[in-house]
Amino acid sequence: MKIFRLILLILHLGVLFLLLGSLLNAYIPPKIFPWFNLLSLGFPVLITLYIVLTVFWVFSWKKRAFVFMLMGLAFINPVKRWVNFSSEKKESSSSLKIVSFNIKAGLMGKEEVLNYLKAQNADVILLQEDGGMEYPTLKDYHRTKSNGVLTILTKHNLSNEKLIYSENEEVALPSGLQADIEIKSKTYRFIDIYLYPFQFEKKMVKLDGNTEANEQKIKGVVRKLIPTFKLHQDQVKKIRNGVEDSPYPVIVAGDFNSVPNSYEYYHLSEGLEDAFITSGKGSATSFHDYKFPIRIDYVFYSKSLKAVSYLVDRSVSISDHYPVITELSLNEK
Repeated sequence: MKIFRLILLILHLGVLFLLLGSLLNAYIPPKIFPWFNLLSLGFPVLITLYIVLTVFWVFSWKKRAFVFMLMGLAFINPVKRWVNFSSEKKESSSSLKIVSFNIKAGLMGKEEVLNYLKAQNADVILLQEDGGMEYPTLKDYHRTKSNGVLTILTKHNLSNEKLIYSENEEVALPSGLQADIEIKSKTYRFIDIYLYPFQFEKKMVKLDGNTEANEQKIKGVVRKLIPTFKLHQDQVKKIRNGVEDSPYPVIVAGDFNSVPNSYEYYHLSEGLEDAFITSGKGSATSFHDYKFPIRIDYVFYSKSLKAVSYLVDRSVSISDHYPVITELSLNEK
């Protein structure tokens, strides 16, 4: 029994150090050490294992349980980025409804996408991977120029639209679309984001009984992940310029192709609030194509604003992403 407990202790310490490593993404960029960013992908598994082992020590009446419980406090906020139970928010008399949605070019049904967007009656709609779609049922909305990737639609006055490209010339597609929107005599800067995708297919990540084949798949996944992390670093830098140079309150939303606790998350949310943490409930999982909790869609906003509600709408499956619907109070703090 002593040997078994020693093995569990070593395992628990190993998991703890891996979890602490994922927190270093706030400080160490992928171009210096990309492996910390890799740890953020496994955070749900690691934290679940950490909790199970902590519970084991509690029921074993071991003093080390208190040490692990104390160390576990460091992961409260990282956990809340995946699963959260915020308190009820009071309805605001002046709120802004925002829908962010990767529609996958309407491949699962353009008519369904259009009907869904119209039914939301949102003030601002930020779309990713729209494929240059037309929006005939949204005639009341002003629209940014089509670029085949990102689109912003709004009922309000739209100005100063600008595409954001990476410093890396290998990436031809825009990583962001910036536009200023005037709402009730005040201007807000919206940045619609679509970071470079990992371009995985299910068969690439689905493991089977063949050990050699699985090993090759894992190596193939890592070979795609590491360069993409580095590309994201360049994209994040340019997007941050739009945030920091803004004379207006900022709303940043879209498909980040990055999970919570990643380098991308820490740096794109810097100085901003995560609407899910402040007003979301339950799971934030927004990408449902794999049987694994993956949150890659976000809404961040300036601290002068306030989130009233945050919803991952799982009532529709018209894309491999769920729509994210947020209401922000325009009564600035």
